[in-house]
Amino acid sequence: MPLETTGYLEYAELCAAQKIPGEERFKKGPVAVVECVQPIPCNPCEAACKFGAIAVGEPITNLPELNGEKCTGCGACVAKCPGLAIFIVDKSLGNGMATVSFPYEYWPIPEKGSEAEAVNRKGEVVCKGTVVRVANPAAYDHTPVVTVEIPAQYADEVRSIKRRKNDE
Repeated sequence: MPLETTGYLEYAELCAAQKIPGEERFKKGPVAVVECVQPIPCNPCEAACKFGAIAVGEPITNLPELNGEKCTGCGACVAKCPGLAIFIVDKSLGNGMATVSFPYEYWPIPEKGSEAEAVNRKGEVVCKGTVVRVANPAAYDHTPVVTVEIPAQYADEVRSIKRRKNDE
């Protein structure tokens, strides 16, 4: 079912609309996965990438295109995307583990080292993860980017963590 019907993006729908980095690129290290599939006037991701790895061009309603060979996986684009549609995936860790970095605009912000329930695009828990990094520099304009380590088999699915209540 399409995004307009379900309210969430199915992986097959994403692959049909966007060029996802191939497994060879994923093996080289962290890389952005752009999950923007709606042609709206937007280009902060293009401006945020100092390596020129994301292009929107003209017209501004083009979907962003990622050049995976230029992408260093620095994550500058993640916090700048107003649609919260860019993730950094690193499948190069080995030992059957991977990391996924995502924007996190909820309270409380998780702490490095904490355990978390990793969720998919539907918000369903798919596995346990460990928060390995929380970045929130001034340049991110109050959009923390959280990185969780998860089993590599879930790297294409995990896109956030389950929100915790303040007292948990």
